[in-house]
Amino acid sequence: MKKIAIIGAGISGLFIANLLKRNKKYQVNIFERNSLINLKDGYGIQLSVNSIKLLNKIQFDKLENSEKFNPDKINFYSVKNSNKICELNISDFNTENCKYTTLKRSSLINFLKKDLEKEIKFDHTISKIEQQDQIVKISFENNEIYEFDYLIISDGVFSKSKNLLSKNQIEPKFNDTLAIRGIIPSSLNIADKKNISLFLGSNFHYVIYPVSPNGDLNFIAVMKFKLSRDEQKDFSLFKDDNFIRKILEKFPHLNKEFFDNINDLKIYPVFVSHDFFKVNNNNIHLIGDAFFAFSPSFAQGASQSIEGAYELFENIENSTESNFFKNRVNKTKMVNNRSKFNQFTFHLSNPLNIFVRNIFLKRFVKNKKFLESYLGKIYR
Repeated sequence: MKKIAIIGAGISGLFIANLLKRNKKYQVNIFERNSLINLKDGYGIQLSVNSIKLLNKIQFDKLENSEKFNPDKINFYSVKNSNKICELNISDFNTENCKYTTLKRSSLINFLKKDLEKEIKFDHTISKIEQQDQIVKISFENNEIYEFDYLIISDGVFSKSKNLLSKNQIEPKFNDTLAIRGIIPSSLNIADKKNISLFLGSNFHYVIYPVSPNGDLNFIAVMKFKLSRDEQKDFSLFKDDNFIRKILEKFPHLNKEFFDNINDLKIYPVFVSHDFFKVNNNNIHLIGDAFFAFSPSFAQGASQSIEGAYELFENIENSTESNFFKNRVNKTKMVNNRSKFNQFTFHLSNPLNIFVRNIFLKRFVKNKKFLESYLGKIYR
């Protein structure tokens, strides 16, 4: 029996643990530094069909319909005048059993962890990783030491495990953007509660989409904003009322009443990966944001975490672990380039550039060949 350690109980770590647990030749342990998994966070995530197909392998299709939603379109709007630019039929990429899905992150986490209660060890912060031939030795701050055949690192964009292995050489960098997140209650009058609404503005964009059939909507805005190095590290800043007010004033078309009605409003800096880190050991692998963190402008963070976890699972199953890094890098680069391009085009400020962009958007959303190349290669 192969003993496998997973560091981090996020989406990628929990998903691969579910896959491994279904095979009796693996013994899985998940180590989580927190004392519990936070299920109060109601923020939304988008899952394209590439990840739904994989989640269905562990019966995601049995999840109650009241906890997920299947939008048909992405509607593009101009922030300046609220006029609709065009619409993209994302349902064109759906199959009968795999549909573009939006839901609360907490709903997905709860689904992923329900069969893993015995495998998760809380309050375990990693302190040392040693490689001895084909055995990985892991030490924790509580002085516990374990030995495993495989180590899977999935502890997020600020991965301590990756820092230990790379000696802090591969760290995420601030993306010069802030993310503003919250939940819009069903009582608030929003025109389209059935689809994804994407509003494009000067140096920012925001997205509203349903997270369940009951009418609650997810709100996320991404805005260009410079922070000093000290400000990037000062997370208390993002709880300061004066700082939050300063940020929200950048959205003149969204009045104070709108933000007053948003639940759990939070602001945080966006950090992304700028390079890959390859471990010189086929028994240690990174997945999820620990492998590579994207900007949120392509809505592929969760889907790529799931896809990468499944690829690693298949490589472990087939004893082809040496192929995992190269193949995942190729797909990740493709997604990352699209994420950066989306952010650039969404944030245009020059009126002429915006005019040209909108013309191309109207054409591209109807061009099946382009959509298959730009989206199909990712979604499928």
